[in-house]
Amino acid sequence: MRWRLLSIVVFGFLVGALGGAAALIITQSASGPQVKTSGKALIGGPFTLVDQTGKTVTDKDFRGRYMLVFFGFTHCPDVCPAELQIMSQALTDLGPKASEVVPVFISLDPERDTPAAVGAYVKNFGDKFVGLTGSPEAVAAAAKAYRVTFSKFEYKDNSGKSDYSIDHSTIAYLMDKNGEYIAHFSYGTPAAEIAETLRRYL
Repeated sequence: MRWRLLSIVVFGFLVGALGGAAALIITQSASGPQVKTSGKALIGGPFTLVDQTGKTVTDKDFRGRYMLVFFGFTHCPDVCPAELQIMSQALTDLGPKASEVVPVFISLDPERDTPAAVGAYVKNFGDKFVGLTGSPEAVAAAAKAYRVTFSKFEYKDNSGKSDYSIDHSTIAYLMDKNGEYIAHFSYGTPAAEIAETLRRYL
């Protein structure tokens, strides 16, 4: 599929972006090993978008909580729903500590993904999910900050009617309470593995 190529491309961007956060420090605490990063990765940054209620939100509205961020679109036939379901399961596996993490879905298709559409979509994966959309410019700025690659392509359906889809990278990002990158998960990472990684950081 086309998204596989973009996953390879974005991996290259990700490796470069992580250059500033080369060191991982694992410490032992009463609750078990915890991981801290040293340095700063060039992933994440300011954004101004609109949530499923129509309210304008920025990255600062999530301060004090961890964010698990995934970019996609509501018409995605397989990758997005599969990944959001995995995120949902990972948070369920995490137990009470899941309250410290906000799962965030950012649409790459502002043409179709209105706040109402995004809201109805994320409800399928749990009431903790926040769905974000915005103007094409705002969405593109958020994607750029997170090193997310995406492109629109047109095609004809079985009836010959023109339609379009979105190719996009498929990485979920874990951001800390200050909005700084601390980890990422490739598409298909098992929910149990994501939950275990989250436990080490929380």
